[in-house]
Amino acid sequence: MTTAQAIVEHLKALLESVQREVLDFVKSLESRQTDPSQDTEDAAWSQFSLASALRDMEDEKPPYTFGDTKGSFP
Repeated sequence: MTTAQAIVEHLKALLESVQREVLDFVKSLESRQTDPSQDTEDAAWSQFSLASALRDMEDEKPPYTFGDTKGSFP
C-alpha cells in the first residue's frame, strides 16, 4: 500500500468536517512547497539587495565603539 492509499483509507474514516480540515492542511503544505529554481532566484535577489545596501560602507567608521557600551552579555 502506498502512502497516498494509506492516507485515503484513514481519511474515509473521518467526519466530513475533519476531512475539510485535512484538505486545508494539504493545501497549506502545497503552498509552502516551492520550486527549487525559485529558491535560487530568491537567493540571488537577496544577495543583490544586501550588496546594494552595504555598498560603499566598508570605509565608514562604526557609529559606536566597544567603549560606548554600558555592559556586556555572555
